[in-house]
Amino acid sequence: MERRKRGLDIIPAGLKRKRNKSTKNARGFSLVELMVALAVGSIILAALYSLFSAQNKSLSTQELIVEMQQNARAAMDMMATEMHMTGYDPAGTTSSGITSASANSITFTQDQNGDNDVVDANENITYSYDSGNLRINRNTGGGAQPYAENVEALNFSYYDAAGATTATLASIRKIKIEIRTRTARKDPNYSTNSGYRTYTLTSYVTPRNLAY
Repeated sequence: MERRKRGLDIIPAGLKRKRNKSTKNARGFSLVELMVALAVGSIILAALYSLFSAQNKSLSTQELIVEMQQNARAAMDMMATEMHMTGYDPAGTTSSGITSASANSITFTQDQNGDNDVVDANENITYSYDSGNLRINRNTGGGAQPYAENVEALNFSYYDAAGATTATLASIRKIKIEIRTRTARKDPNYSTNSGYRTYTLTSYVTPRNLAY
């Protein structure tokens, strides 16, 4: 009985060799291998972060540019639409038209409700430029109000029926509007204009009522 128990404790030599070989092959990573893997991983992460940061900056710049362009277009559409109706006078008694015209300001009237005067709200309109803002006065009692911000320039040019420039109010038949807007914030990668990107929009308006 005692011999049998002792026999159970004996491990065959072949099995012992297999266990030693298996244990040898199951060894872990060395410190050098871990350091190399860590260095490679850090390089990959740094490259991914650099790519993400560049894409984020590009997206932010594009958003600023789109906002700037939309600002210019909205302002231009409003001015062109209202100037197109300059001199509207269904009764023909108010002598409405352009009452003041300069390089960066214009005032015009239109009898919108046909009551034979131009003293009502939105019938005596002034567009002007002041301190980076496009301002508008619609004769509502509140004075000139900012209409568009981040405006660098607003210029008007006036032409007669022959296409020549004119300073005579009664001779004006066409108006050139030029507006230049800029981004709300600086672009650190843009060196021109102190870092502000700009957008210029030009439109010609021929008021249909000034010829009558």
